Amino acid sequence: MQHRSVKIVATGKYLPKQKVTAQQLADKLDISPHWIARKSGVMTRYFVTDETASYMGAIAAQQALTAAQLTLADIDCIICANAVAQQAIPCTAALVQQHLQHLQPPLGLPVPIPAFDINATCLSFIAALDTLSYLIQAGRYHRILIVSSDIASIAMDWSNHESCTLFGDGAAAAIIEKSSDTAAILASRLETYSSGAALAQCLGGGNKHHPQEHPAHPERFVFQMQGQAIYRMATKILPGFVQRLFEPVGFTMSDMKMVIPHQASLMAMRLLRKQLHIPEQALMVIAHDHGNTVAASIPMALHEAIQQRRIQRGDRILLLGTAAGFSAGAMVLEY
Repeated sequence: MQHRSVKIVATGKYLPKQKVTAQQLADKLDISPHWIARKSGVMTRYFVTDETASYMGAIAAQQALTAAQLTLADIDCIICANAVAQQAIPCTAALVQQHLQHLQPPLGLPVPIPAFDINATCLSFIAALDTLSYLIQAGRYHRILIVSSDIASIAMDWSNHESCTLFGDGAAAAIIEKSSDTAAILASRLETYSSGAALAQCLGGGNKHHPQEHPAHPERFVFQMQGQAIYRMATKILPGFVQRLFEPVGFTMSDMKMVIPHQASLMAMRLLRKQLHIPEQALMVIAHDHGNTVAASIPMALHEAIQQRRIQRGDRILLLGTAAGFSAGAMVLEY
């Protein structure tokens, strides 16, 4: 089933307090800000100070609830769609729920609701929206809060300048419910090519490389990325992937009012636009003043497109991205 009558009711966003410019990062890394501008194009990003992923996610969620004129009592499921969990146990969604209950006293939750995580790294928001839309369509849940909140700055390999100058921290949230109008998910697709699993990874933090057992190997606990290899794999896969997404529903790229991509890098999005024949005015780009905020990247760009009135109700939009794995994901929405 491709078509699902599911509507994005409202969105929210949170950026950390600490703003970091290309000049500040260049000074730290002893490189030129012009090099950062040319390589990543990210001139401003935000890094956490005392914020946690669950706190950022809760603030973004509260913003979405306020925009929708709802309270936590109106939500019957909370999902965290992050690339990296705040801690191993419990899931980040439970910690977001805890923060939200503190933000909305004395209401709290009249009935306990489920809170759990869905992880597809940078595609976590699309994976969560795709999966949960079927549960809404089936009537299992009425209204769901999806939160994507990631902190990239804590695990950067600062010796890899091409990678570490791309990323920022932040959170975004969306509330979804059964649609009573034309808003719907029209098509979606996820594909994983595990031959590229080693191209973007963090080896430590799971149960294979525990810090207690590997204290002499800090490199296992930082993010490692082979940017050029990822780009080559993406350019090979994405044209066919988009064709497989569009064909069953008879769409072409010209049918999309707006394309909201994962904000991997300015260079990657420029090349993506040319390769997939996306009109320049139809591509939503926020990486230059947000950075790559990992799983929060796509919902954050969606939030900005709504806030800037670049999309209106009834517009057909495409969410599109790639992720570690190596995975490709996309969704066509009538917003």
